[in-house]
Amino acid sequence: MITLYSFGPLFGLPDPSPFCMKAQMLLKIAGLEYQVDKGGFDKAPKGKQPYMDDDGETTADSTFIRFHIEKKYDFDFNSGLDDYTAGVAWAVEKMCDDHLYWVLISERWCNLENFNRGPRVFFDAAPALIRPFIASMIRKKVIKATKAHGLGRHSVAEIHLLAGKAIDAMADIMGDNKYMMGNSVSGADATAFAFIDALSCKHFESPVIAMIEKHQNLIDYRNRMRAEWYPEFYSSLES
Repeated sequence: MITLYSFGPLFGLPDPSPFCMKAQMLLKIAGLEYQVDKGGFDKAPKGKQPYMDDDGETTADSTFIRFHIEKKYDFDFNSGLDDYTAGVAWAVEKMCDDHLYWVLISERWCNLENFNRGPRVFFDAAPALIRPFIASMIRKKVIKATKAHGLGRHSVAEIHLLAGKAIDAMADIMGDNKYMMGNSVSGADATAFAFIDALSCKHFESPVIAMIEKHQNLIDYRNRMRAEWYPEFYSSLES
């Protein structure tokens, strides 16, 4: 049995981390059975989740999880794509992984109201006396990381401008397709859906939500993907 180490449902999402959702989606698309373990963060090989144990073989990072699935199970996530479309798909994935991820971090961690609304809950297990200190210390480290990346050096307005350009690009690339790259699901959908779902999460307050909602094709895509891949989870939220 494959065990995926992730955070579990939170904030009205299958997982608060788009990378953990991406890993789940890769396993779902490949048709592999798996179980989720929410208790493995302290043992994460690279200090981050997700990571996966597949019959004793550990793989860390969602992209390397994809490579593992492709190699071990001979599964081609791009089987329905030609070379050009596969290249565009990879560019979409990296725009999400290496750009929109930092937009999400900025919105959730650098914005104090959103931090209190969301990530602060990650520290609930810490002793009450030192909990505020630990939360503040980790938040400062995350903010420092956004500046090291580069996005955190921009003003909030500039970050939102860049976010809007990326979201517009995703909407333009998808067009009238059923899935991100066409009429068959591909590896790009694992990433694109995870990030669209995370960035449009209304547990938080962010103008990025409106940037996504102005593109009906992205909203329709998100809702189709929810219904296809997480029907029990999202139907339970509505009941």
